[in-house]
Amino acid sequence: MNALSPWAVSASTELAGNTSVLFEKYADPFSFKVVATTDSIWIRTELPDGGRAAFRAAYSPGSDLEVVKSTGTHQQGIALKLNSAIGKQSITISIDQAEKLPVLRYTTSLIPAKEMMIPNWPKDILFNGKNDNPEQTEGTIHASQFGTRTGFLYLSEIRPKSATLLYLQNLTALSEYADQTETSLGDTVGGAWPELGFSLPSSNKPLKAGKEVILSDAFVAFSEEVTDKEPAMIRLYLDLLARVYQLLPKPETEYKHWPDILDNGLKDLIDSPGCWSQVAGHKYFNAYVSDYETPPEIMVQLAVLLPLLDYVEWSKKQLEVMKTIKAGLPSFYDEKLGTIMRWLPAAEDKLKGEEEQKVPKVMDSWYLHHPLLNLSRLALKGDQIAKKLFLDSLDFAIKVAHHFKYRWPVFYKMDTLEVVKAETAEGKGGEKDVAGIYAHVMLQAWELTREQRYLNEAEKAAKTLQGLGFEIFYQANNTAFSSGALLRLYKITKNELYLNLSYMCLAGIFRNVQLWDCNYGYGKHFPKFFSLYPLKDAPYTAVYEEQEVFCAFHDYLKHAEGVDILPSVKLLIAEYIRYLVDRAVYYYPTMLPADMLEEKPKIGEVDPKLWIALEDLQDGWLKSGTVGQEVYGAGNAFGILPRHYLQIPGKPFMIYTDYPTSGFNARKGKNISFKILGDERITCRMMLVKTAQKKIPDFEVLIKGKKEPLKAKLVNNGNLEYIIPGNTAITIYTNS
Repeated sequence: MNALSPWAVSASTELAGNTSVLFEKYADPFSFKVVATTDSIWIRTELPDGGRAAFRAAYSPGSDLEVVKSTGTHQQGIALKLNSAIGKQSITISIDQAEKLPVLRYTTSLIPAKEMMIPNWPKDILFNGKNDNPEQTEGTIHASQFGTRTGFLYLSEIRPKSATLLYLQNLTALSEYADQTETSLGDTVGGAWPELGFSLPSSNKPLKAGKEVILSDAFVAFSEEVTDKEPAMIRLYLDLLARVYQLLPKPETEYKHWPDILDNGLKDLIDSPGCWSQVAGHKYFNAYVSDYETPPEIMVQLAVLLPLLDYVEWSKKQLEVMKTIKAGLPSFYDEKLGTIMRWLPAAEDKLKGEEEQKVPKVMDSWYLHHPLLNLSRLALKGDQIAKKLFLDSLDFAIKVAHHFKYRWPVFYKMDTLEVVKAETAEGKGGEKDVAGIYAHVMLQAWELTREQRYLNEAEKAAKTLQGLGFEIFYQANNTAFSSGALLRLYKITKNELYLNLSYMCLAGIFRNVQLWDCNYGYGKHFPKFFSLYPLKDAPYTAVYEEQEVFCAFHDYLKHAEGVDILPSVKLLIAEYIRYLVDRAVYYYPTMLPADMLEEKPKIGEVDPKLWIALEDLQDGWLKSGTVGQEVYGAGNAFGILPRHYLQIPGKPFMIYTDYPTSGFNARKGKNISFKILGDERITCRMMLVKTAQKKIPDFEVLIKGKKEPLKAKLVNNGNLEYIIPGNTAITIYTNS
């Protein structure tokens, strides 16, 4: 139990007294009462088995808060008008019971009476015991906001054992406050039991008098389930998040013409000298534009090659650049150690040791497995060079796994396996999701060779992930690869442990996204809703990890067909994909104002005219591109185009969807059919995109089970747009 703030002491005293009830609602087994105290409007919530929580919907320092009008009282909620010395406030409070899990929402705005600084502000959740005594309560905070990620809390009250809550503050709505006061909305949701929730950040500039600004837009989902079992705790988190997500105001998406974006990026990738270095007669991609100091890395080469392969298979084109990349791959193999290396051995002497990992033969644990994963993908497609490099490196990878007992440090020496850096931070352990990507590599080896030892290795590694909870997440793409590997293990073995661990990985990813739009400062120039942070402590979102998670999520949904996975998982994965397709173009500096780009990045140069993505997009008050312009993030467009544009033989149009699809069938002269994945509770966009000057021919679009054809909306360039629920089967009946 933590010591109480003056706000909590005052609030608990007032709430214990007589307060008039302005509105009351029962949502079995929860009840809600809206009450007024001298300085606040509270929503007193009775939880099962004697639990109590109070949510502060409005606050005014002092004791003069007056309810001047109660309007719009209805079955679901109430609207209030308030007066106090600081100005006029408006509140709307509602309880949504459309699904089994009730959701409370309260939104508050202020018209300041005078120009006003906000030095501090109380949290908006207070847990109370008998007689409104917070000291009689105890709870567990499973996860909460870090940095500029989603402003959320996921918690359970355990004394009394009453309920589990997911609180989410819609920070998009507070952008005007942040813009006026020049404050960030990072780290604004949190606290310590029993005082939790959101508090306004201290202002650097005043709020303007007479201009309405939203101070809070909170959603709280409730469940009577309280569990200390990891699988149940994770599943409930995913279900509560999906429940709130459906009610959360979401920004509109816009169609981006990715064929043109890809062409621009491909030209600059091949032609820009800043993307390339040459060593011992071979050309290699730099990690960052104009970074000639760092030796070539195998991860960089393969991180570009695999998306290029996706594009070539889709377009049926030949790209000479792929031969260039492949020609350099064998040079990364070390015969003495029997493994591929991170750094090109012929150029290791260029390493200067300015960072812990920039030393010859030092390996970042995930870095060994990521290239092996990509080599295995090439091998499974029949590439013999990749197959040899992959198989020849497996014994070393297994040796390392056994040495570290499937719990990898951050950095180690490849020749001695001496640990260079054991933990990400003191007491936090090493790279916890590496066991998952290692399992993925072993599954690929098993698929390629059918040797049982590789499947055994995958299972041994997977089992070490138990108990990690939200701490599983080290690096986003590797956690996503882990989720897919665990789903595959479940399908192979029918052991439900692996499905639960797969959900745990997904929960780790979704607690590291940003479910709000940063519409202040430079953030006004690019969308950030549902963006993903690359590391658990990263201050920015990053293109490379995002595009790899995007591809991994596509694979996850395809592997999940025929498996009864959580509807919440289908919904959240499909929505991440939809928003990535909408906003990924803004990683390109060509789409951003020049004054928001960092002039002196950490690595290389930033060329604002080059269609090579920035590594980083920052909070609205910071410039972006601070790390550099990321060549190995070039897979962005090459991953999107083949997965979201369905080509129709003999027709002057393609089918575009912003949701993932499966089962596409479009034989010449036949009707076109495919399935849109995701969840039917949310809609997505489908378009017929012209590929010639001809008008799109007549046809009908039908959803399976519906009699009436869908109606199209004519949009730019003569394209046709449809809005379609997720998880639906589509048939397009052509007339020719």
